[in-house]
Amino acid sequence: MTAKVLLFGKGGQVGWELQRALAVLGDVVALDFDSTELHADFTRPAALADTVRSVRPDVIVNAAAHTAVDKAESEPELAHTLNAEAPRVLADEAAALGALLVHYSTDYVFDGSGSTPRDERAPTGPLSVYGRTKLAGEGAIRASGCRHLILRTSWVYAARGGNFARTMLRLAAERSELKVIDDQFGAPTGADLLADVTAHAIRAVRANAALAGTYHCVAAGETNWHAYARYVIDWARARGLPVKVAPDAVRAVPTTEYPTPARRPLNSRLDTRKLRDAFQLTLPDWREGVQRMLEEAYPR
Repeated sequence: MTAKVLLFGKGGQVGWELQRALAVLGDVVALDFDSTELHADFTRPAALADTVRSVRPDVIVNAAAHTAVDKAESEPELAHTLNAEAPRVLADEAAALGALLVHYSTDYVFDGSGSTPRDERAPTGPLSVYGRTKLAGEGAIRASGCRHLILRTSWVYAARGGNFARTMLRLAAERSELKVIDDQFGAPTGADLLADVTAHAIRAVRANAALAGTYHCVAAGETNWHAYARYVIDWARARGLPVKVAPDAVRAVPTTEYPTPARRPLNSRLDTRKLRDAFQLTLPDWREGVQRMLEEAYPR
């Protein structure tokens, strides 16, 4: 059963991968904030309704968001518009059409306390404007009554564009010492993995509406930013890439050493059992995806 898919945010890391992954489902209308023929600027949410009514999709996939976590602290109204109000409009239109809405959320809806992975039923408690507006977007989607998939994820990266690994390798080639936070834990998750899971889940939900709902979607395993940095720097050193920093000069430091406008959750571990069981999936270890990304970004 083929579908007409309307994708918002095609230019982002996840949106770029979604254009590939969603193509197997049917016709994909992919838009970004600067699209001209159809409105897709999330700063004017009301006009998004006209776009949905014009396309009349079977599936709406929202990969657009305000993701500048620190900047959101100084522009909360804009963050709310992009992360809560625009998804509310899409959800209302999806409900009216009987379409499925796919939306991405974040580990930032939690307070980051403790050390155990949180499942979908865990109490929320965002620490930042970004987290609060993403949680508000989730609530608006559920309140609309539309059939939906909300995928919460964390530490997203892609080979295309900037990411933590690229930054660490650039700094490792320039500096003799690095300091990296070691008390924030999570699972680096590739945009390609998110996109592939999304396509699989869409097909399953369209066949069985009971599978709709909220799921956690991250790669398997866990790490912290310091161990993540060490992994990519060791990878680069083993392949003869320029690395100036010595192995023992990548220093572990606490979050308090790098104060930021927005508070980050220390515990970003997410339990993916519900997703794996519902869609019969095996999620690869985070190292597999990171290594694949590095090999693509830094070919021999």
